Amino acid sequence: MDAHKSLTIGLFGFGVVGEGLYKVLQQTPSLKASIKKVCIKNPGKKRNAPDSLFTTDKDELLNDPEINVIVEVINESEPAFEIVSTALKNGKDVVSASKKMIAEHLPELLGLQKTTERSFLYEAAACASIPVIRNLEEYYDNDLLHSIKAIVNGSTNFILTKMFEDKLDFQQALLLAQQLGFAESDPTLDVEGFDAANKWNFLLTHAYGIVIPPDALVFNGIQNIQAGDASVASEKHYDIKLVAQAKKLENGKVAAFVLPQFIKHEDHLAFVKNEYNGVVIESGFSDKQFFYGKGAGSFPTASAVLSDLSALRYQYKYEYKKLYHHKPNELTNDFYVRVYVSFDDWKYIPKEKFEWIEEWHAETDRKYLVGVLHFNELVQNSWWRENKTSLILAPEAVIEDVEVRKLKKKSLELAGII
Repeated sequence: MDAHKSLTIGLFGFGVVGEGLYKVLQQTPSLKASIKKVCIKNPGKKRNAPDSLFTTDKDELLNDPEINVIVEVINESEPAFEIVSTALKNGKDVVSASKKMIAEHLPELLGLQKTTERSFLYEAAACASIPVIRNLEEYYDNDLLHSIKAIVNGSTNFILTKMFEDKLDFQQALLLAQQLGFAESDPTLDVEGFDAANKWNFLLTHAYGIVIPPDALVFNGIQNIQAGDASVASEKHYDIKLVAQAKKLENGKVAAFVLPQFIKHEDHLAFVKNEYNGVVIESGFSDKQFFYGKGAGSFPTASAVLSDLSALRYQYKYEYKKLYHHKPNELTNDFYVRVYVSFDDWKYIPKEKFEWIEEWHAETDRKYLVGVLHFNELVQNSWWRENKTSLILAPEAVIEDVEVRKLKKKSLELAGII
């Protein structure tokens, strides 16, 4: 497409994001983009658009030669992949907001982009209004990216904010999030970390050239965080956030995961509250840079789709520079993490697996300790997310110096654990 060519759009989905895009396009005539047809699943539902715009036949959009862009904003992963792959094969550019679909089918999508030479853009799938993918692709296209950490799920961030600021327990905060529309009636994907892990899956590709299946990433959500954990955090002058992060280690490999973490009050991410998202990127010479914005909602997400549509007028494509033009980095589990673990009974905690324990509190009901684990312990075992056990990373969690292992036995002896 040249810079002056109109975009004729076939839109799949007319929920919060789809309707938001419809309204936004009406307010941006300079883009010269119009929706010709919208494919929906339930024709009987009342919608704020002319009935003639809608169809239930996906082929009306996918096979229409006048439609040169498909925008896909539906919730189901497999139908979304079928739509996207068919559109690319039919010579159409595609814009998507389906993070689960992208995470589950990334290798196939990379292959389709190569073979069809069409654009597949998905800024809206990452952090809605924050242009993190475009910045990783263009501004951080060199090999100097030290680390990236982010709050990428607005639902969990809203819940944690209410637990800290309004002193609600987890269930109360979740109910409020559902009432305000920040959490689904079934909040599992958000609360248990699946949504954040899906986003981190493909952000790792843009940041470090890493392509992995979704189940290769260690993650957990906030479902086991209790009011007592929030009290401990407050005593230590910390907040708790669900943080997705990746860090390049001294050996050049990358440590990456999505886990709850204690955040110091002066940390950039401590300022990210309620349904907002935030991203902190650290590179070789630019130090830390902070991106902040709404991570969900009709217009914030539609704004990202709009930006991708605008980029299509200039034939913009993701180049995946870290994957194709640099030597891709490698994910590693060979490092240590400093963790806080709270639990109901010592029998659920394999004390012998800790390299050392720095702090422990054995109250009559809820107990907790602070210690160091090899990351493989989290990879290979699940005790840390079972039996109401709550594992939260320390502020500076990643430890590379393996010499500290020599302290293990002595520290355990001093702690009276062995």
